[in-house]
This record gives sequence, structure tokens and C-alpha cells, in this order.
Amino acid sequence: MSADTVLSLVRDDLRAFAGYSSARSSALVGDVWLNANESAWSNPADAQGIARRYPEPQPQALRTQLAALYGCSADQLLIGRGSDEAIDLLVRALCQPGRDAVLVTPPVFGMYAVCARLQNAPLLEVPLCDSGDALVADIDAIIAAALSGNAKLVFLCTPSNPAGSSIALSDIERVAQALKGRALVVVDEAYGEYADQASATTLLSRYDNVAVLRTLSKAHALAAARIGTLIAAPTLIQVLRRCQAPYPVPAPCTALALAALDSDALAVTDARVAQVKAERDRLYQALQQAPGVLRAYPSQGNYLLARFEDAQAAFDALLAAGVVVRDQRAAPQLHDALRITIGSPEQNDRVLQVLTARRAAA
Repeated sequence: MSADTVLSLVRDDLRAFAGYSSARSSALVGDVWLNANESAWSNPADAQGIARRYPEPQPQALRTQLAALYGCSADQLLIGRGSDEAIDLLVRALCQPGRDAVLVTPPVFGMYAVCARLQNAPLLEVPLCDSGDALVADIDAIIAAALSGNAKLVFLCTPSNPAGSSIALSDIERVAQALKGRALVVVDEAYGEYADQASATTLLSRYDNVAVLRTLSKAHALAAARIGTLIAAPTLIQVLRRCQAPYPVPAPCTALALAALDSDALAVTDARVAQVKAERDRLYQALQQAPGVLRAYPSQGNYLLARFEDAQAAFDALLAAGVVVRDQRAAPQLHDALRITIGSPEQNDRVLQVLTARRAAA
């Protein structure tokens, strides 16, 4: 596909949109900066003056580090306020209100639907199929619904939140091939570090209608820093950058992210990911034998989805013991389900102790 093909998916009125040119948009050099109406003095609470000046809109050092982490080029990256901002930018930049649809696969992360609603983009839903062993994406149905429903964006969450299932790269490629020139296939890999398969970034060289979402919020433990990354064709990144707010990445967050991406920190992160995966397997096996648990689904994320005979009672018992889990009962198909994040071994033990104690109390 040519670069012009992915650009054709952008709203007609935004393809040449110039956006806002901020004081940090131009590569100017000087030692007295009087172009952004900033204070000449630091705040007393900011002794080192870290926050006095506006930050780089897209910090080059962080772009370089993230490109190395995700195996792409820096010009394929857009950094924003978590993955949420990238999702919102994509919907606003590609979907003409009332016309271009967004396709999702419920039960799934709710922000796709929220952003579609805010843009007045029609929402197409292709539910995950419960195979008994997993909640899996129906690839043929996704393609058919996207083509017939005028989808401009197709969100594939893999590993899926909250289901925990992955979509094979071959299936992602099949969707991208079927929808080339018609829709952008957005692969949300927020939990990709915990998965066994390679990233969908490996498809970008062949399909510029594929984009990938990544985040430092999960495996890298920087949820409060709000560092999310969209990886896509450079021409699309350029358009989205012009649609983005002027200063999306606060300087303290950039500094924290850079420190988290040095070799020593990455080694610790890798070790903790391995520990989470081991604990995930242990908790999965134990939940299948726990009283009141109807079914636990295998997961490629850092969480497990489980169905309960009495989900309210299980939720209340865990809460009484100080354990807060995610109640999923309002989500489609999950009327009896809770999602449990994989914690430390001690935290996971407390979950199992509470659920086991429920049988003794009965």
C-alpha cells in the first residue's frame, strides 16, 4: 500500500489541517527564552525549575527510547496521555460524525465506545464468542460487519481486556488485507508484554492500515505518568500530531519514563513480567478448583476473568478482606464474572484464602 492510501482514511477536512503551532514547535536556539510567556522564575515548590517551561511536544529522547523498545522507527511514533488519547485522536481524525463507524468486540475495553459516542460515530459490535475454553474474536464476522457497516476504525484488543485471549497475527493480517483502503485496523497491545506472540508492529511494513497501541502503564508500572504510544504509518502520525493538544507529555513524566527505560530498569521489568506470568498460571489453576468458581479463563494479560456461582458474594467477601477486584457483571456476556489482576504472590494468596474460606463458612 502507498502512503497515500492510509491518508485517504483521514477525514477530508483534516488531511491538510495545520493544527496549532506552539512555541516549542520550531527548532529555535537561544539562551534567553521570551517567546512563550513563561515565568522568568521557578515556582518555590519546583527548586530545580523542571516545570517552569513548556515541554517538547514529542520529546525526541523518549521517542528514540520507545522506538528501540517497540522495534519501530521514531517517525512511526506518537506519544500521548496514555492509550486513551491515541484512541480519541484516531476516532476524531478518521470518523466523519454520523457516517464513519467504529467496530469493537465486546466485552472489551470501554474507551473505544466512549470515544465513538463523543464523536457521534456509529458503533458496530461483533461480540466475542465463548468457546467454553476462551472468549475469542470472530474474524469472519468482524470483516463482514466492517465492510457492510462502513467501519473506518476496527479495534482489536489483544490480549483482550477483560477476556485475556489473544488474536493470532495471521488473523490480524487477514482483517487488514480485507479492509485495506477501507478501514484502519487498530491493534491494542496494552498487555502485550505478558503475551506469548509477537507484536502486530511486525505487520506495519506490509500494511499501512494497521496501527498498534502500546503503553507504559501496565508492565512498566507507570500508570500515573500517562505515557501511551501509537505506532503507525508516518503520514498518519503526522496528521494525528497536528490534531493533538500542544503539549501532551509533561516534562516530569518524560524524565520518569526515560529512567524506566534504561537497561537496569528494563531488566527488573522483564523479571517482574516473568513473575506475573508464573503467578497467573498458578492462580488460574487454583481458581478452577476454588469453591463457587464456575470457570476461569486462561489469559495472556496480567489478569484473569472468572465466572462465579454468586459473583456478588465473592466480590463482597474479597472486599471485606481488603481485596478490590473488577466487577464485570455489567459487561455483555459477563453477568456472573469478576476480573482479578495478578498481584504479588502474597496478594494472590489472600484472594485464594478468601475464596476458600467461603466454603468453610458455608
